[in-house]
Amino acid sequence: MNFFICLQTLSAIAVFIYVSKIFNWLWFRPRNLEKCLRLQGFAGNSYRILFGDMKDMRLMIKEATSKPISFTHDFTHRIIPVFHFALKKYGEKCFVWLGPNPAIVVMNPELVREVLSKSNVFQKLPGRPFVRLMSKGLVTLETDRWAKHRRLINPAFHVHKLEHMVPSFYLSCDEMLSKWDEIVGNGGCCEVDVWPYLQTLTSDVISRTAFGSSHLEGRKIFELQQELAQHIVVANRSFYIPGYRFLPTKMNKRVKEITKILKSSLLDIINRRMEAMEAGGARKEDLLGLLLESNSQEIKQHGNKHGMSMDEVIEECKLFYFAGHETTATLLVWTMVLLSKHTEWQTRARDEVLQVFNKGESDYQQLNNNLKIVGMILHEVLRLYPPAFMLMRRTITEVSRNLDPDTGCKVGLYSLSLAVC
Repeated sequence: MNFFICLQTLSAIAVFIYVSKIFNWLWFRPRNLEKCLRLQGFAGNSYRILFGDMKDMRLMIKEATSKPISFTHDFTHRIIPVFHFALKKYGEKCFVWLGPNPAIVVMNPELVREVLSKSNVFQKLPGRPFVRLMSKGLVTLETDRWAKHRRLINPAFHVHKLEHMVPSFYLSCDEMLSKWDEIVGNGGCCEVDVWPYLQTLTSDVISRTAFGSSHLEGRKIFELQQELAQHIVVANRSFYIPGYRFLPTKMNKRVKEITKILKSSLLDIINRRMEAMEAGGARKEDLLGLLLESNSQEIKQHGNKHGMSMDEVIEECKLFYFAGHETTATLLVWTMVLLSKHTEWQTRARDEVLQVFNKGESDYQQLNNNLKIVGMILHEVLRLYPPAFMLMRRTITEVSRNLDPDTGCKVGLYSLSLAVC
């Protein structure tokens, strides 16, 4: 009898603690954070339990994307309308509720510099479990693990290594332009939706430069990652429920299947490449070959703990696609849009390219140095339309601006710097 009484008492205590933590997360913590922010001079909507401003955000995004916008370099009202309207309503020191977490809009460049430079205080947000399925590579790592991966990956992106990849770039571009020639035909001109072609171009370039002779398998991996990304976007639009990914829904089953196929396919490519390296085969100058060579040398010199595990190599291979595909395609399409708007720069860039290549220069570094106008155009496009317009950070210790530990931060790469508490 006493045993059952003790069991009931312990169960009641456990339930009480669990409910208290949930209520603290849903109500007490957000209210305390709101009070703290208002004391520091920030303004924003009052906290609404669980959703905050998320419902308003969905409606704003739906309205913003329901109709086309005029050509403008200020796209914040379309991409992040909730922050755009908060700035207009409350001024520069404002915040928005992303669920139970307030997002602070920061316009001070000094704070942006502090957030991005103090990695021991401001660290990357862990993200939802679904998002981490895309890749747990370099962009998600911190401190010592980030330094180790960066050191091992760097050799693959040295300018002398990139020279060997130029033929792959040329081959993919030539295939795309040949398709455009076929579409135009004898008519001399026609309207072409370039976006899908640029997506195919960047995926082909990454497939060839990442996996070399295995690029056809690389394309299949890319297609699977594209499908996985679509499922992740759908999941991110809904409110996060811990453990939901384990439910046997149709989408969860497909995500699990894709993840398994991706790992198996990449593991097969990596194992074949490592076997060829051990057998003394010719060194491959693609990204995978350079990464495996760098990793092998590090392990030989300093031991296994200083190199990457097989799972870490797989995650970095997945990151080649995730980080390089749509970002590059976006850069190219915006470059074409701006060149079509500013034809004088189109003419100057074309004249420069023809002049440089007519010299018969074969040295990649020299070619790159001589294409100054093309470089200026690309840098200006990146400034106006950055492929990634926001970085996310969280505080892991109390900082001078009275932000509590475990406070998150979003730093905008456009005209805003955003910090999420």
